[in-house]
Amino acid sequence: MHEQAHRFGRARHLVGIAGVPAGDAGDIGVIVLNAGLVHRIGPFRLHVELTRQLNAAGYPTLRFDMSTLGDSAATGGGQTRVQQVLADLDDAMGLLASQAGCSRFVLVGLCSGAQNAHVVAAQDPRVAGAVFLDGYAYRTLGYRLRHYLPRLADPARWLRRFRRRGGEARAAARAPEPVFAVAPAPRAEVIADFTGMVARGMRLYLVYSGGISDCFNHARQFRECFGKVMRHPAVATRYLAGTDHTYVLTGDRARLVHGIDDWLTHHFPPAAAGRHP
Repeated sequence: MHEQAHRFGRARHLVGIAGVPAGDAGDIGVIVLNAGLVHRIGPFRLHVELTRQLNAAGYPTLRFDMSTLGDSAATGGGQTRVQQVLADLDDAMGLLASQAGCSRFVLVGLCSGAQNAHVVAAQDPRVAGAVFLDGYAYRTLGYRLRHYLPRLADPARWLRRFRRRGGEARAAARAPEPVFAVAPAPRAEVIADFTGMVARGMRLYLVYSGGISDCFNHARQFRECFGKVMRHPAVATRYLAGTDHTYVLTGDRARLVHGIDDWLTHHFPPAAAGRHP
């Protein structure tokens, strides 16, 4: 395996690291998108650890900075966010195709990276699979019951709430307005996208952490949020309740990386057997 830095893209404005295994690489390439504003190494080098393990298993990979993030610049083309995401991923797939001969791709994204991967996976027929880490989530009735019922029955919590009441009111009065926020896609639209993806033959892996407990708090919530498509054989889900959103602990990152590796190996076997560590 060797890694090489590339400047690429329609305006040569994107920067990324392609990892290509030795020998036959097969037709599947894995592309890892930025998580929020974190540059291409990912939070706590998660993307580095993931791509290198997948390279060792025989998969070509690309971790790169999307337009205006990390070392990548803007194109100056006046595109919408969705147009920019689609164009950036088109450039990324073109690079991995030229470097490793890939014709199908698996996208991996955490948080906003999962939302960007979702946009591309819903539209681009070259995407054969996607790993959504803490992607779209919606508070359901089940979520509210699991969240609020234990709190209602806890007298110590009520006592602390009354003591804080005055302070919270003062803090709320001082709370600033958010400067920038991205509204999540409507749930019906996301369900329709998932349904379309599996109908197209895509494989999906949804992994949600305990770090998004403000909107997701149980493995059953995959089904509550997205309905029967979550029971499709092409969809795998995993709820890692004990982990945080950015996988700060080494053991949590290793568990996540091994899980993605196992899922890929099952659904997209590497070209050469025996490389897997």
